[in-house]
Amino acid sequence: MIHELGKENTILNQFIAEMRDVEVQNDQMRFRKNLERSGEICAYEISKKLEWIKKEVTTPLGTSEVSVLKQQPAIATILRAGLPFHQGMLNFFDKAENAFISAYRKHHKDGTFDVQVEYMSCPDLTDKTLILCDPMLATGASIELVYKALMRNGRPKHTHIASVIASTQGVDYIKKNLPNNISIWCCAIDDELTAQAYIVPGLGDAGDLAFGNKI
Repeated sequence: MIHELGKENTILNQFIAEMRDVEVQNDQMRFRKNLERSGEICAYEISKKLEWIKKEVTTPLGTSEVSVLKQQPAIATILRAGLPFHQGMLNFFDKAENAFISAYRKHHKDGTFDVQVEYMSCPDLTDKTLILCDPMLATGASIELVYKALMRNGRPKHTHIASVIASTQGVDYIKKNLPNNISIWCCAIDDELTAQAYIVPGLGDAGDLAFGNKI
C-alpha cells in the first residue's frame, strides 16, 4: 500500500515547498523543523492504521471510555539525515522503542557506488509494528539493506516505510524487493532519478541541508 500524503491540500505542502526552496534552504534550523513537522504528520497518518483498544479513564467529574494504542511502534532511522524526521515521529509516539542504523553511499572512481551499513542499535522487533523512516527514498537500495539488517532483531508483524521525498523508481523497487506486509508513506513522489541516483526535482542532500556539508 502506497500513501502519498502531499496529494491533498494540507499544511504539509507548505513544509514541502519550504524544504524544496533553495532560498529557504539556507536556514538549517528551519529545514530541520520542517523535517520534524513532516515526521509528525506522517506519524499521525500512520497512527490511523495501528491497533487500538478501549480504556476507561477517570476524570475529575466521572469516567470516560477512550481509545488508546494497543502497542507503541518501534521507530527505526537511518543516520544522519533521518534524525529530525525521526524526532517528529517520536513527538507523537513518545513511548516508542527506537532503532538507529548507519547507511551511506561509498562512491568509486568510476562514478558508481555501493551502500554500506556499518552500525545498528535496535530493540527486539518480534511481532511489533516497525516504522522505518528516511527522508529520501531514491533507489530503494539503502532501505532494502537496512530492512534486512533490522530483521536480524526479529520479524515485525507489519512495517511502515516513511519518507519525505521518494522517487517512482524507489517506490517500485521496494514493492518488488521487500515483503508484501509493508506500507509506504511519502509526503511527495517525484518521477525522475538521475544517473547518480539523485531525485529530481527532489530537494538536494537532506543530511547536508539539516546538519551542514560533509567531506
